[in-house]
Amino acid sequence: MKTYDLVGIGNAVVDVISQADDSFLDHMGIEKGIMQLIERDRAEVLYDAMNGRVQTPGGSVANTIAGAGALGLATAFIGRVHDDALGRFYASAMTDNGIDFTNPPIADGELPTSRSMIFVSPDGERSMNTYLGISSELSSDDVSSDVAGNAKIMFLEGYLFDKDKGKTAFLEAARDCRKGGGKTGIAISDPFCVERHRADFLKLIEHDLDYVIGNEAEICSLFETDDVEAAIAKTAAICPLVICTRSGDGVSVISGDTRIDVPVEKIVPVDATGAGDQFAAGFLFGLASGRDLETCAKIGNICAREVISHIGPRPEADMPALLRGAGLL
Repeated sequence: MKTYDLVGIGNAVVDVISQADDSFLDHMGIEKGIMQLIERDRAEVLYDAMNGRVQTPGGSVANTIAGAGALGLATAFIGRVHDDALGRFYASAMTDNGIDFTNPPIADGELPTSRSMIFVSPDGERSMNTYLGISSELSSDDVSSDVAGNAKIMFLEGYLFDKDKGKTAFLEAARDCRKGGGKTGIAISDPFCVERHRADFLKLIEHDLDYVIGNEAEICSLFETDDVEAAIAKTAAICPLVICTRSGDGVSVISGDTRIDVPVEKIVPVDATGAGDQFAAGFLFGLASGRDLETCAKIGNICAREVISHIGPRPEADMPALLRGAGLL
């Protein structure tokens, strides 16, 4: 039975990237510079209209798992893809990156593989059109108790909370992980996701999780307040470890009566996509390798800084070398 340092559960989304000027966006009715969810028919139209497509495996927690793997952790990702061209590409690409993609593509899948069509304008703006597809149908049947029960750390993606079977899969996976002696936590993912499922989020955090990672807006949304400090304190009262990312103001880490505030070195981002995902990768790498919480946060900050220095949500630099240069590895 294989033991993993880190296992993620989340949406398996293929990022499909293409260059497009403003006239193309207008012609296709694409709103510039935002992310919007689209239906299957619209996804197929946009996919067919893309020129010079570049495809990469994506999804928030999947990006975190890839980042942690690049730092040397033994990782696995639990997601759902169809046995179509994009699904086979996703599974193969994750495996090629050294990540165990534990579920084979589903031959009789009810929906196509999830994809996000990303149109990059000459001015660098990214217009994202995401079709959730089959990944949003993840259920307990997709989550092996052998994988969850042999994870040192498990990381759950809040976006999957939108369906009851996703919530059930989360709960069962968290309990299997903790039963095996591992720690389980969640990426809150989105304040709007919290608004839709606040009571269930809070129940999960209080009773079944060991840590929670979120930005200021997400943490505040848990308790319907604009007071960040109050929201952090309330979250810390129900969860053993709270990590709140605060953009240019750094990160706050609270464990019991201990609080650590770690600043960041501010840079002008080339592309902010993936900053939170890669912060989580660095932090969880530190946690899995037994480092203290301040060092975990510092590693997370370096991973986030690297990913915002270029286009794309996954690291491009030699991350162990960067950490060694900073005296953190």
